[in-house]
Amino acid sequence: MSDPIFLRPLTAPDADRGEAVEFGPDKALALDCGRTLTNWRLAYKTYGKLNAARSNAILICHALTGDQFVASAHPVTGKPGWWETMVGPGKPVDTDRFFVIGSNVLGGCMGSSGPASTDPATGKPYGLDFPLITIRDMVRAQTFLIDHLGIDRLMCVMGGSMGGMQALQWTVSHPERVVAAMPIACAARHSAQNIAFHEVGRQAIMADPEWHGGAYYEHGTQPSKGLAVARMAAHITYLSEPALQRKFGRNLQNAGGISFAFAPDFQVESYLHHQGSAFVDRFDANSYLYITRATDYFDIAADYGGVLAEAFRGCKTRFCLISFTSDWLYPTFENKRIAHALNAAAANVSFVEIESDRGHDAFLLNEPQMFATVRGFITAAAASEGVAG
Repeated sequence: MSDPIFLRPLTAPDADRGEAVEFGPDKALALDCGRTLTNWRLAYKTYGKLNAARSNAILICHALTGDQFVASAHPVTGKPGWWETMVGPGKPVDTDRFFVIGSNVLGGCMGSSGPASTDPATGKPYGLDFPLITIRDMVRAQTFLIDHLGIDRLMCVMGGSMGGMQALQWTVSHPERVVAAMPIACAARHSAQNIAFHEVGRQAIMADPEWHGGAYYEHGTQPSKGLAVARMAAHITYLSEPALQRKFGRNLQNAGGISFAFAPDFQVESYLHHQGSAFVDRFDANSYLYITRATDYFDIAADYGGVLAEAFRGCKTRFCLISFTSDWLYPTFENKRIAHALNAAAANVSFVEIESDRGHDAFLLNEPQMFATVRGFITAAAASEGVAG
C-alpha cells in the first residue's frame, strides 16, 4: 500500500513524513458506496503530548488539498505547515497544552490509501479502481485512527472548508466522542455553484491526454496540465474580488506593455500559472477527482428527510462556527444555516462572522479575530474537560 508521492525526488531524505497505521481485514472499512477496504492505511502527524487522562486531544481536519502536516514542514515542498499560524506552542491551538492530531484523509495522496496506493489484489496502483468515497467515509477512517491512539473522546474537532465538513460529520456520526466542534468557513452541503466549479476541474484533468483513463501511473506520466488548470480555476474561488484587485489589479507582468500574445500579460495570470504549476508537484490528479467528488456528495441533512436540525437532535457537543464576510465559496448564509439548525435542535452553539476581504482563504491567514475566537473557544472546552491550563 505504498504511496508513490513519497518516492518523488523532491522528497528530502531526512524529511519528517509523519506516521501511518496499516489496517488489515480485522479492521475492514465499509464505505458508503457499498464496497469495503480490507487492507488500508491512514497517515497522520501529531504535535504535543497526550495527557494521562487522554482528555486533551484535538483533531484538526484538513481542507480539500491539505494534509497531515498542519504545523510542520511539508516533506515534498519544504514549505511550512498549512496552519502554523494557528497551531504550535503558545498559539491559539497550543501544543504545550494539547495533543493535536492531523491526518491525511482517505483518498488523499500523502500516505493514506487512495487511488495512487497499491491495490493488494493486483500489485498495481488502484487508479479508478479505488472506491468512490464520501466525507462520512473519511470520518469513519479517522475513528479507526483515534481508536488506535487510545482516545475515547476528542476535546475538539476543528477545521476549515472541507475540514469543517468533517468536523460537522463527526458530531453527527459520533456525537458522544466530540466535546467541542469548530467548523470554519464551510457548509452543510455543497451548492450547485460549488459542484459546477469542481466539475470544470475534473473535466480539465480527464481531458489531459496524459490522464490515460486514470492509469497514468503505469505510463510513467501525470496529467500535469489538466491538474494545473483545475487548481487555477479552484484557486479563484478561494479568493475575493477585492483581494485580487488590491494585490494585482490590472498590473502588467512586464514593464514593456502588453505582448499581443497569449502568454501571461497580467500579474494575476502569472500568479494563477504559478499556483497551478506548484500544485502538480505535491498532489495526485486522481486524488483531486476523488476528494472533490466527496465534497460534492456531502449533504448532512439528506439522511434526515432534508431537515438539517434533525441531524443534530440530542447532540451534546458545544459548537463554534466561524465565517468570513468576503467568502463566496462558503458564504456566511451557509454557515448561519448550520447555526440556525443547531439552535433548532437546542444545541450549544455560538457563531462569529469575521470582517475580512481575503475571501475563503482567510481561515488560513493571519486573522486576529479568528485567532482570538479559536483561543477562547478551545480554552472553554478545555476547562469543561478539566484540562489543566
